[in-house]
Amino acid sequence: MPDDGRLICAEKVCKTYQTAETSGRLVLDHVDFSLFEGEIVAILGKSGSGKSTFLRVLAGLTPPTEGRVAYRGRAVDGPAQGIAMVFQTFALFPWLTVLGNVELGLEAQGVPRAERRQRALKAIDVIGLDGFESAYPKELSGGMRQRVGFARALVVNPDVLLLDEPFSALDVLTAETLRGDLMDLWIERRVPTKGIILVSHNIEEAVEIADRIIIFGSDPGHIRAEIPVTLPRPRDPASPRFQQIVDEVYAILTTVPGREAGRRGARGVEQVGIGYRIPAASIQQLVGLLDAISAPPYSGRADLPHLVESEHIEDEALFVLIEALQLLGFAQVAGGDIWATPVGRNFAEADLQTRKQIFADQLRRNIPLAAHIRKVLDERPGHSAPEGRFLAELEDHLSEEEAAEVLETMINWGRYAELFAYDYDRGVLSLENPT
Repeated sequence: MPDDGRLICAEKVCKTYQTAETSGRLVLDHVDFSLFEGEIVAILGKSGSGKSTFLRVLAGLTPPTEGRVAYRGRAVDGPAQGIAMVFQTFALFPWLTVLGNVELGLEAQGVPRAERRQRALKAIDVIGLDGFESAYPKELSGGMRQRVGFARALVVNPDVLLLDEPFSALDVLTAETLRGDLMDLWIERRVPTKGIILVSHNIEEAVEIADRIIIFGSDPGHIRAEIPVTLPRPRDPASPRFQQIVDEVYAILTTVPGREAGRRGARGVEQVGIGYRIPAASIQQLVGLLDAISAPPYSGRADLPHLVESEHIEDEALFVLIEALQLLGFAQVAGGDIWATPVGRNFAEADLQTRKQIFADQLRRNIPLAAHIRKVLDERPGHSAPEGRFLAELEDHLSEEEAAEVLETMINWGRYAELFAYDYDRGVLSLENPT
């Protein structure tokens, strides 16, 4: 790969996780990506789309199964000097002080004691922790602990900074403050970093920070869309253009694959099959959101960013709920809006027993796994089957953990709809009333 001004270049990157039971699970599928000097790129996508895995591949922390990654024209075949990473969890050593935690990376690089002390103190000062050098992690708030994580990354003078949802474990105000401080450092060139890649689940955060937004699709992870953000900094979230970009991102992220009109390509139109990783949405949240959309002030149609704000829903949780509502046929999404379908409106207006019947009908019609489970239970002489039978079928398509999560969600949906019953102690699914 030539050094043509790109800091990082990924070509046809695939990542497959091998398991003892299956031939392997494809997590990333032929991802092509470049990070150019002077830019910030945000990566968005629903949970499980391979965003964090891709970041670790770029950092050299995990090797790709296929394809190549280069940093400044040189192949990345292990942790790369010049690339630093900040994780979602604080990952601090509790027995080390702030200064000790920040010095650790320099010590691993063999930097002399006097130099690493000087550089660590400077990084602590830059990130706003001056005065807390001798404090232990247990003495610090979540925001301050994450500042230690940033200082630990910045102390090695990274060319590229990789951020894996670094603000998601913080409260809203703390995250906003730390995000603003990071942007000040970037704009004022107070850090030597030439490029930043941010994995996030917060759409407004991505539009506020990034020069480009990459949206990942799922199962397996692939680049679904790329949106440039050319707004001057500092950016005004209330401006029409800012809101237009937010709406555009919402529209892409909340459209269920296979239900986009005319979406085709090398990957084809994705279909929902028995092995589809249905979203882990609770019945209470699904019903609550559909009721909210159907009632005033929305009366059946809502602007997604406004819905997030008024109902106090995090973006990641919203993606899960909206995907589930679309899969079940209760709602549709386009242009940054969500509206209830006729079936969804009927459900919202119905009494409890009618709701259950509507939900059961939609499950059998739209979710192949639900129809499959019910068919098996109908046909077996005792109208029951062990959950292990269905887990084994799901594990042909999903990891063991994902299969368990999908079946748990399916059981909860099926029990609510009275489509089948479940005995937790025995791990057996059955027809509640075989007749």
